[in-house]
Formats: sequence, C-alpha cells, structure tokens
Amino acid sequence: MSRIFVTRKIPEDGINLLQEAGHEVTISTKEGVLTKEELIAELGKESYDAVLCLLTDTIDGEVFDATDAKIFANYAVGYDNIDLEAAKERGVTVTNTPGVLTETVAEYAFSLMLAVAKRIPEADRFTRAGKYDGWAPELLLGSDLKGKTLGILGAGRIGYAMAEKAYRGLGMNIIYNDIKKNEHFENDLAATYKEDIEELFAEADIVSVHVPLLPATKHLVNGVRLAMMKKTAYLINTSRGPVVDEKALVEALKTGQIAGAGLDVYEDEPALAAGLSDLDNVTLTPHIASASVETRGKMSLIAAQNIVAFLNGETPENVVS
Repeated sequence: MSRIFVTRKIPEDGINLLQEAGHEVTISTKEGVLTKEELIAELGKESYDAVLCLLTDTIDGEVFDATDAKIFANYAVGYDNIDLEAAKERGVTVTNTPGVLTETVAEYAFSLMLAVAKRIPEADRFTRAGKYDGWAPELLLGSDLKGKTLGILGAGRIGYAMAEKAYRGLGMNIIYNDIKKNEHFENDLAATYKEDIEELFAEADIVSVHVPLLPATKHLVNGVRLAMMKKTAYLINTSRGPVVDEKALVEALKTGQIAGAGLDVYEDEPALAAGLSDLDNVTLTPHIASASVETRGKMSLIAAQNIVAFLNGETPENVVS
C-alpha cells in the first residue's frame, strides 16, 4: 500500500480509483489553495509516495525536497506551476491530463466568442437592472460572425477544435499562427498560416488564444499588437492569463481600440487588473473553461491512472518530464 497526498478536494472518480487500487489517500482539508509553506508542512506530516497536485499549487525544489514522493500528477493540461528542471534534477516524474478537456475548453471559448460578439452578458445586466422598456432598433447592437475571420494563436488540439466549430458551424474564415505550419488546419479547415503574428492581429475579427504559458508566450498579446487589431475586433483568452498584458488590454477596451473581450484567465489570478471589472465590453469568468461534470471527472481519473501506473512500476501515459 502506498500513501498519496491530494492537495485539494477533486471529483471522486480518481480518488475512488486510487483507493480501489489499495492505496491510502489523504486529501487536504483546507478550503481553497494551500500556500507553498502549507503544502510543505502537509507533506512533512507523513511519508508520501505520490502527490496529486493542482495548477494552483506552486511546485518547486523546496516542495520536492519536503517529501519522498517521486511522482507529482498535475490535475491540469498545463504545468507552468511546476518547476520541471527541479523535478528532473531530483528524479521526480511529472504528469498532466491532456486531451480530455479539448472539446470542453473549445466549446467554452466558442461560447465566449458568441457572448461578446452578441453582447449577451451586457444584455442580461441591462434587463435585470430594469432598463428594458421596449424594443428599439439600435438597442445593444452586436456583430454577426458568419463570414468573419477567426485568428487562432496556437494550433494545438484546443485551437483546432475551436477553429473547427467556427469554420463548420458559422462559416468563418480561419487564419492561425504557431511555431510551424499545421497541415491538419489547412487541409481540413481551409486555414491560412500567418507566420508573421502581426498579420494575424491586423486581419482577424476575433483573436482566440490557445498557447501554453512559456517565457516566449508571456505578453504575446501586448499593447502593440492590440493596437494592430480592428476597432470592431474581439479578443478571447481561455489559455493562461499572463499570455495577455492585462493592463494593456484594459486600456484598449477603455479607449475603444478593440470592441470587446472574453476572458476566463487572468495575469495575476484571482486578482484582476485595475479597471477591468468596471468595463461593460468585457465578459469575465472565473477560470471555468474545463468545468463540466464530465471533463473534471475524467481529469481526476487520468491523474489517478498516472499515479497507479507509476506505483506499479510502469511509465505513466502522460509524462511531461
């Protein structure tokens, strides 16, 4: 029997799998995120063989040194919360939960695009505030999307799924930028590759962000590139907050440099950049793009399967280091 520490309450699917495999599972009882110091203290209470952590946990060399655990299974696709170099130096295996949330996040990004273009959240607030006093020809005019151009930043699985929905469902034109061309995009979606990212910002009616957070992608969307966008254009971000310079975005929204934005992630979560929540032309949601019952349950299961495989002496399917 091995001991496993889970840093926060997650759906039972994975917990049940670990217990059925004969392992002892300890789940943090704290409501909310453990600070790094709290996590180190928790790991020091017992001898653990594995840790199931979340993207809100800071996992670095000090955390690795606080436990004998040689696998940290991240309950997320991204793993920018984990110091992979420190893990490698200590022989610690890191895994993630890719693939399972592709369609869920793409659906959410697509929903945000519709919400901001059709001004649905604004209309909801307007109606609830008792301001609706009858039909009017220019009340809350939004934008049509059929035939418009969607710019995809990051031609991975989620980016493709988002583009496919827009292309097949709304007849949108697809342009994309990535470190290299993607034949899947071009053959299936008649997409056009934009090696020059500035061309994408200038041509797109919607820019949807689907890149991982890396040193090279921090502030990929910055003030200069926002200024290149059409005044009728919208920005959607369901990837990672620091990919967008949030202060520059606030300014672009305030001045009408772009028409609006839909954000599910933030540069300094859970804090928002000053003035962001005061703006009507931005839709803000609390990092819930993958928050469906089905997907969060599958993520829990995959994280647990990675741990079980490792403890059985096998190589987990989703190793990232």
